[in-house]
Amino acid sequence: MKRSPLPAILCLGLLASGVTATYSAPAKPARATGWLNWRGPQQNGTSLETGLPETWTLNGANHLWEVPLSSRGAPVVANGRVYTLGYEGQGADLQEVLLCVDAETGKKLWEKRFSDFLSDVIYDRYSIGGPTVDPETGNVYAMTSAGLFGCYTADGAPVWQHSMFEQYGRLSFPNGRTGAPLIDDEYVIMRGITSNWGAQGAASDRFYAFDKRTGQLAWSSTPGGQPRENSFAMPTLAWQNGKRVFYTGLGDGSIACVNVRTGEPLWRFPLSAGGGVNASVVLHKGKVIAVQDAENIDSSELGRMVAIKVGSEPKAGETGPVVLDKTAEVWRNGLASFSSSPVLAGDRLYVVSKTGVLTSVDANNGKVLWEHKLGPDQLHASPLYADGKLYVPLTNGSFFILRPSDTGVKELAKVQLAGNCLGAPAVWNGKVYVHTTEKLYCFGKKGKSPGLAAPVAEEPRPKPGRPVALQIIPAEVVLQPGGKTSFTVRGIDANGFVTGTYDKAKVKWAKYIPPTAAVRAEMNGEFNAQGELVAGSVKQPSAGAFEATVDGLKGYTRGRVLPALPLSENFDAMDLSVSHMMETGVKFAYPPLPWIGARFRWEIREVDGNKVLAKTLDNVLFQRAQTFIGQPDMKNYTVEADVMTDGNRRIMSSGGVINQRYVITLNGNSQDLEVSSNHERIKVSVPFTWAPKEWYRLKTRVDVAPDGSGVVRAKAWKRGETEPAAWNIEVPHKQAHTSGSPGIFGFSPQSKFRVYIDNVTVTPNG
Repeated sequence: MKRSPLPAILCLGLLASGVTATYSAPAKPARATGWLNWRGPQQNGTSLETGLPETWTLNGANHLWEVPLSSRGAPVVANGRVYTLGYEGQGADLQEVLLCVDAETGKKLWEKRFSDFLSDVIYDRYSIGGPTVDPETGNVYAMTSAGLFGCYTADGAPVWQHSMFEQYGRLSFPNGRTGAPLIDDEYVIMRGITSNWGAQGAASDRFYAFDKRTGQLAWSSTPGGQPRENSFAMPTLAWQNGKRVFYTGLGDGSIACVNVRTGEPLWRFPLSAGGGVNASVVLHKGKVIAVQDAENIDSSELGRMVAIKVGSEPKAGETGPVVLDKTAEVWRNGLASFSSSPVLAGDRLYVVSKTGVLTSVDANNGKVLWEHKLGPDQLHASPLYADGKLYVPLTNGSFFILRPSDTGVKELAKVQLAGNCLGAPAVWNGKVYVHTTEKLYCFGKKGKSPGLAAPVAEEPRPKPGRPVALQIIPAEVVLQPGGKTSFTVRGIDANGFVTGTYDKAKVKWAKYIPPTAAVRAEMNGEFNAQGELVAGSVKQPSAGAFEATVDGLKGYTRGRVLPALPLSENFDAMDLSVSHMMETGVKFAYPPLPWIGARFRWEIREVDGNKVLAKTLDNVLFQRAQTFIGQPDMKNYTVEADVMTDGNRRIMSSGGVINQRYVITLNGNSQDLEVSSNHERIKVSVPFTWAPKEWYRLKTRVDVAPDGSGVVRAKAWKRGETEPAAWNIEVPHKQAHTSGSPGIFGFSPQSKFRVYIDNVTVTPNG
């Protein structure tokens, strides 16, 4: 396969979006030490610390403190503080909480609260998320179930934040599965299934690398195929052939290797045919070891543990990933685990199967050494190995301390915790921390531990070679008409390491349309003499890519222009020139390129002589569409749109708009007008009779009071008739969403009947 004319950075899905809020960073703090991410300093769930407790009695020996907070993730420890992500409250008032407490006493030092929005998350199911601490700056990174990905100082001051839903099209699922950020050098990396814009319009399991200090995007990567489910496996960092890489499971059922510096996928090993790979991998003597519990790729059996040889890469002149086959296997066995990740201690693997069996495996050959039944089942909770002992939480809330050997295991202690365990323990300074769906627990010894292990030494970085390409940061920008921004243009060598930064005056910029682009569009903007991208003054949305050239090297960035309020779109200017692949003789146009989550879900068609936005029916995976047409910081506005559905009196689809993170929908089958944000917590409706194949006008606004409470108002009427004076529905919300991108919504159950949207307007209130 010949190399594409685009470097890997662009082939990965072209880039991604800007920062919603940036704050002044404080003075550089001391380097952070501790259990900084949920897999620990060894990246495999183990600690080198000694002198850890062998017994624990609730409200007795070694039980130091507990804090009431629900969580389904894992705590981390840094510089004498514990950080964890949980949730509190019920119904519409439920909020996620990023909590910081004193590691010795459990005293609350600070917290940040977030309301869920526009998600399908059911908190009584999974909702897995956890923070990560940067060892260099001490900053804390976490993403909520609603996709708010933020950076905070050790004292809780906000540094930057992205709304992954509204900026990158992150999709939501009932199981949550948020995961935890990965930090390496200057980058913080987050993942999720996203449906963005342009080349990233297809729903895929993607990774986004941000500058950890500024929040600017460096690269995005799509290493796998179409996902079967959303994976939240924590990637594992390593070196391969001089490249800094990470290994991880994917939502398409594969194991992948990705270059950390560029996002280039190097290889992929298909493992599961029935679901994603959710357990984190471990590394052992040139092997990547993974486990999953769904149907195997080459048999109807469920679950497998496998060891894969590392080192494969694309040949010179070819793009990755290289797809590996069975010849890459070193060994396999029949163990199955959904997302409980194995730990590696020397040559021994310890994993808890989905049936609650603790198993010891020889990492050299995959041989099962012994098995020990702990409980009825296991879901997400992962064991931890330290000081010759295993600390094992189970889904049912049981917590074991065990001493393993080559022939079996001895039970040292067992306690029954309040709630369920779905995360993993953390160990630091003689203490073990574990979070359940009810409490954060700490047990161990007070004060400083003499058995505290020395910090893991930083690995030296190789000296860069000659530059072979350019890396542009930020990789994507969002501007208003007349706005401007600057870029950092860096040379990178063949392994992706930075060779230097170029003088902006030497960089030549030109508009660029990728040869595979379905929409051959350009962003309305030009570069000035200072190397700044200046958006045009025309108040129309636009999007496109730019090519930078220095000394014969090339690099790419892309951007969108999104006007401030008011916004309007009637689709009349669209050229219906694309031949439909599924319907002979039908011509359509793609939706506006700058809209997030529009591609593959909507298309512009002619209906009764008018050009309107129509919900696609090609793929049942896209039967539900949330599409964003503005920016996440927009607020205090009214959204109106015409809505129509195909169908009949018995079966209809649903359509509506998004206003400040609330969805306002005309539901066909239930014949009502609904306001929702997360169906589990905010879902209120009133009867509204409407007929198929008739247009209705929908209008909604959100009013927020100074105390943070708000009211969502909506009304609907048959198009052409007089607007009613009264609102059909008014929904109070004690902790209202104060901002959010406007958008449109469509739901075609089983992709049977289309929804149509026309004459969209977004105007400031008042």
